Amino acid sequence: MTLVIDGGIIPGILTGGVYALMASGLTLVFGVMDIINIAQGVMVILGAYLSYVLAQHLQIDLFLGLFITMPAMFLLGLVIYWLFIRPLKKDRTIYSILVTYAVAIIIEGVLIAIFTSNNVILHAPYITQSFQLGNYYFPYIYLLGFLLSVVLLAGLYVLLFRTKFGHSVRATMQNRTAAELIGVNVNRISALTFGIGVALTAAGGMVFGSIQPFNANSGYDLISRLLAIVIFGGMGSLSGALVAAVFALVVEDVTAVVWSPTWASTVFFVLLIVILLVRPQGLLGKISGRVQ
Repeated sequence: MTLVIDGGIIPGILTGGVYALMASGLTLVFGVMDIINIAQGVMVILGAYLSYVLAQHLQIDLFLGLFITMPAMFLLGLVIYWLFIRPLKKDRTIYSILVTYAVAIIIEGVLIAIFTSNNVILHAPYITQSFQLGNYYFPYIYLLGFLLSVVLLAGLYVLLFRTKFGHSVRATMQNRTAAELIGVNVNRISALTFGIGVALTAAGGMVFGSIQPFNANSGYDLISRLLAIVIFGGMGSLSGALVAAVFALVVEDVTAVVWSPTWASTVFFVLLIVILLVRPQGLLGKISGRVQ
């Protein structure tokens, strides 16, 4: 039992919080605009590379660097929205997959041209130093990354449920036409929301790049996991993304400890299929797609 808790459940919870942060932007964008951002994975990797550049060449601490990378990724999100997403008028969900996949290919090509396809990993004292929890030692970055995720997700919750902007976002998610009729600038709200969703990838990318090696092609595996988490939790449900991310990583880590690392991811995807057969809208999703 100690092996399962210390070696599976605890690291699953800590890592799950980070995945919830990366998936929150994906589910938020879908909830507001019915856009499936296939580029979310490579944007996380882009955020990791930005942190790498700041740390390696400018000696800026990884967490302090977020004050630069998150605004930069936010601006990138605005540019992508106005150039590629806003022109989509009909069948937005279907065409968004093609458009954002093209964006992902472009970003990936730029990353390969600049950084090649060699693996890199971020470095900082709190990445190599560990603390003891039970019988296991965990790098401090796991705890710090989890706390960062909690702070940013809490801030996102306050923004959505305690501000005028958040009311406009949720009105747009519930009914775009009705929101426009009551004076909500839907295009502006959509642009800002997309920017926020991309900005969150900078934080997720920094932590992701601190706990495992990455390269320009790492976004493919990442987007499959993020989409699975969003679908599992319920498209458009922020709380669902959090629950699904923690559950997914706990299942994977426990499976790796008690059975085999080879089957860790497989077990989660099998559970995903079972859940969707029983509850197609996901754990906490609603058929209407309303944000939660």
